[in-house]
Amino acid sequence: MRSAMSELARKGAVAERASETGVILSSRGVKKSFSVGERSLEVLHGVDIELCAGELLCLMGASGAGKSTLLQILGLLDEPTAGEVFLDGRSAWKLPVQERAHLRNQKLGFVFQFYHLISELNAVENVLLPAMIARSTLDFRRSSRVLRARAEEMLAKFGLSQRLKHRPAQLSGGERQRVAIARALFLDPPVVIADEPTGNLDSATGEKVLDLLLAEQRERNLSLLLVTHDERVAHRCQRVLHMEDGRIVGDR
Repeated sequence: MRSAMSELARKGAVAERASETGVILSSRGVKKSFSVGERSLEVLHGVDIELCAGELLCLMGASGAGKSTLLQILGLLDEPTAGEVFLDGRSAWKLPVQERAHLRNQKLGFVFQFYHLISELNAVENVLLPAMIARSTLDFRRSSRVLRARAEEMLAKFGLSQRLKHRPAQLSGGERQRVAIARALFLDPPVVIADEPTGNLDSATGEKVLDLLLAEQRERNLSLLLVTHDERVAHRCQRVLHMEDGRIVGDR
């Protein structure tokens, strides 16, 4: 009973600190290991990171530094071997599976380097995916007209009014990434995690996509964690963390 009360008090203190400091997403002592044959390969070595409300934070590092592994854990997609991830003051990996999935759906948006759009769905339907997941089938059907109109409005704002019914294979790389950004923002999450969002685009298209993403970050006061290897992208961020061999080695 005492240990349970102590755990509740600790969680309450974390939530209170997050509220006071404006920290919305953080990790404490996060480690991640993978089994390779009979050996254990440790990829993350006790990573501590904090993302504040409305902050534009960049994570840089060479290939193999552990950036994507860390994002998977911070995004509640892959469980750490040790350590904790706090989202909105809650220790996310200690929540029941369904509660954690709901937290991820409501609080986090994702933008990936290779878009991860569903090939069988058109642009509007891809944007609607988070709402489909968040609602029951009946509730989604009842609200589908309003939701579809909102998705179309977002895509029009992003310059895709003539591409609403196009499937991913019919879109350019820049258009696919704009659809992905609209999908990430559709439920108005307070946090967006972007893993090399311009990495699969030419420089001119990448610049336009970055302009769009950062404009939305400012307009919505988003907390944006952006991974890149491009110094030009990092230069536009408020704070830059450098990662090397599974550790944070610099903060500027």
